[in-house]
Amino acid sequence: MFHSFADPGALATAVAELVAGEIRAAPMLRLALAGGTTPLRAYERLGRMDLPWGRVSVFFSDERCVPADHPDSNYRAARETLLDRVAPLAVHRMPGELGPDAAAELYEPFVLAHPLDLVLLGIGPDGHTASLFPGHPALRAAGHVVGVRDAPKPPPERISLTLHALREARRVAIIAAGADKRDAFERAQRGEVPAGMIPDAVWYVTRDIAA
Repeated sequence: MFHSFADPGALATAVAELVAGEIRAAPMLRLALAGGTTPLRAYERLGRMDLPWGRVSVFFSDERCVPADHPDSNYRAARETLLDRVAPLAVHRMPGELGPDAAAELYEPFVLAHPLDLVLLGIGPDGHTASLFPGHPALRAAGHVVGVRDAPKPPPERISLTLHALREARRVAIIAAGADKRDAFERAQRGEVPAGMIPDAVWYVTRDIAA
């Protein structure tokens, strides 16, 4: 199932309203944020909304193995666009600076103990989502969090929620903008790439992708 929008701005507004609706409706919400650039507009909109953030525990769908203040850090991007403007109940950062294996081992108990209510994901032009890349051994990982080595996109070392964790989440929304994602979107609809391996995911895309 997918919803299409005229442009990235309309897409961001719709994603922000999706998250806001979940926050307002739930007594407690476990929210996993996506990395990459596409969700950032939605985060900026969320940061300007009056919401009961004290109900929300924030997680991450993936992270790069860099320090928390590094320009490539998903946590830093989320902090600058959203988390510095709101007051969640808790923020569970993936400690990428520890390396993929140690970080995944430390993060696993958090996800195991707190099943995720809403997971936001992006998609790359190759069809990857979170840090799960086509053909990569991490796709077969057991458990909820996996350390990723030799990723085909830099940086090569990452941490990611597993397919198992994504399939277990109550709700998953995949966000995509730009015609360069059209081929990946089509392949995902056929289940050929990782982004298409989460059966109940709902897609939020710009119209140039779904045309």
